[in-house]
Amino acid sequence: MPDWAAIAKRNSRSVQTTIGWIFWDPGALARFDALGLPGPLGYIAARCAPLAPAGASAVIAAFGSISPPAIEFTFALVGANTSFERVWDERNAAVVEGLRTHAPEILDPLADFGPGIWAIVDQLPTAGRVFFATHLSMPRSADPVLSGWQAINCLREWRGDTHWALVAASGLSGIEVSILHNEWMGYEADWLPTSRGSSPADLETGWALLEAKGLATGRRANPAGIELRQHLEDETDRLTAAAWEAFGEPRSIEFAERFEPPCAALLKRVDITAGVNYQPASRIR
Repeated sequence: MPDWAAIAKRNSRSVQTTIGWIFWDPGALARFDALGLPGPLGYIAARCAPLAPAGASAVIAAFGSISPPAIEFTFALVGANTSFERVWDERNAAVVEGLRTHAPEILDPLADFGPGIWAIVDQLPTAGRVFFATHLSMPRSADPVLSGWQAINCLREWRGDTHWALVAASGLSGIEVSILHNEWMGYEADWLPTSRGSSPADLETGWALLEAKGLATGRRANPAGIELRQHLEDETDRLTAAAWEAFGEPRSIEFAERFEPPCAALLKRVDITAGVNYQPASRIR
C-alpha cells in the first residue's frame, strides 16, 4: 500500500511553495502599496479576503499565529483606502504575472492539474475548516493557469485549517506553537514568531506558558516540546493524506515530479525577496 502520509508530506511543500511565493513578490507588493497597504499588510488582506466579511476577530482566529494588531490595522486600512475584493483581484493579477516571469515551467502543470484538484477539494470535508470553506466559495477564474493556482490554494488552506485544529486540540495558543515551530526548525531564537508580528511581551507570555506545561526550559524548547511539535506535523500529514489518496498514487507522484522543479525556482525567489528562513513549510527540516 502507498504511504499516503509520506505522499502528503512531500506534496505539501510544493503546494505551499506554489502559493506562498506571492506573499513577498515585489510585483504583488507594489500593487498592494498602490492600494494603501504597505509591506505585509497586503498579504494579510489578500489571504483573508474570503473571510473578511466575518470581521477581524474571525480572521485572527483563522490565522492563528499572525499578529492580531496587524490584522486589525489591515482591516482599518482596507476600510479607509480600498476593498478586500479589490485586493483579491490585484493579488490574482500579480500571481499570473509573477508565474509567467519567474516560473514559466509551472504554467502547464497548473492548467493540467487544476480541474482534477478542483474535483477533489469540492469533496473535502469543511467541518471545522472555515477558512478553507470561504476560499472554496470564491469565484473561480476562467484562466486555466490561475484556476489551477486557486485550486491548489484551497488545498493549502484545507491543510492549514486541519493543522490549526490539531494545535487547538493540543491546548496550545498561537504564540506557543509559533515558538515551538521556530525551535523545531532550528531557527535563531524567536525569529519565526517575531517575523509574524509577535511583540516582546507576546514572547514572554508564550515562553512562560510553554515552561508551565513542561514543554520548554530556560527559553528553549525541551525534548517534550520538540516531540509535540513533531507530533502535530505528523498528524497533519496523516489527516491530509485523504486528498492525495482521492487523487490516486500515479497522479499524486506525477504532481510531485512536475511541480517540484518549478517550485525550487519559486523558493529561490523567496530567498531573494524575503530571506532564507521565510516560508518554513516549503523547506525540508
